[in-house]
Amino acid sequence: MNLNDIFLPRDLPLWEAAKPYLDIRNNDEHTIISYGLARTLLELTPEADESVVLPAILLHDVGWKKVPPDLLLLAIGRKPTRPDVVRDHEVYGVEIAREILEEIRPEGVDIDAVCDIIDGHDTVKEAKSINDAVVKDADKGWRSTPHGMRTIAGWYEVPLSQMLMMLIERSNPHMLTPAGRALAEAQTMAVRAELSLPHYLGRGPEYTTVRPEDGTEW
Repeated sequence: MNLNDIFLPRDLPLWEAAKPYLDIRNNDEHTIISYGLARTLLELTPEADESVVLPAILLHDVGWKKVPPDLLLLAIGRKPTRPDVVRDHEVYGVEIAREILEEIRPEGVDIDAVCDIIDGHDTVKEAKSINDAVVKDADKGWRSTPHGMRTIAGWYEVPLSQMLMMLIERSNPHMLTPAGRALAEAQTMAVRAELSLPHYLGRGPEYTTVRPEDGTEW
């Protein structure tokens, strides 16, 4: 097993084309992790179509590149003040994604279906299809990962406890599939339990030192 094989070979050209649009607000990192989550959710949601879901999650946030950087953090978070900008990035995203898809023409990918999911992936709360539900859950599910929690908490300079409140109040209740809900709730509870260690143990976690990736096998 190669742990670096996150993207399917079909989707690697899409990734290379999308990267220039994702180098803002950790969207490149978010996209890789959300794609990985989508692959797991697809295994647990066999009625969904990976040839629609995976290209859609890979391209869903390319539109943020066209949004003024000073508006990015105002559009999201626990108390957003510019939700209109979220819609803007969807519109831009459809334009960019269609251009990429029509240039690369990945085999077996329904371009219209992918773009239909990108159009409304944040602003439309209900799922238009099972494919849309899996994409929405992979996208929002990133927030509850350790990477997502720490990234977003860093954007707003708030402690993880406030990030947990945002997830509990504004994100996890909107997960659409049983697998997505379980993913988000389990990850949220794991971090919530970690933050409770001082209460129960009188100290924080005693992290061990992790060996760097140097080829050592276990």
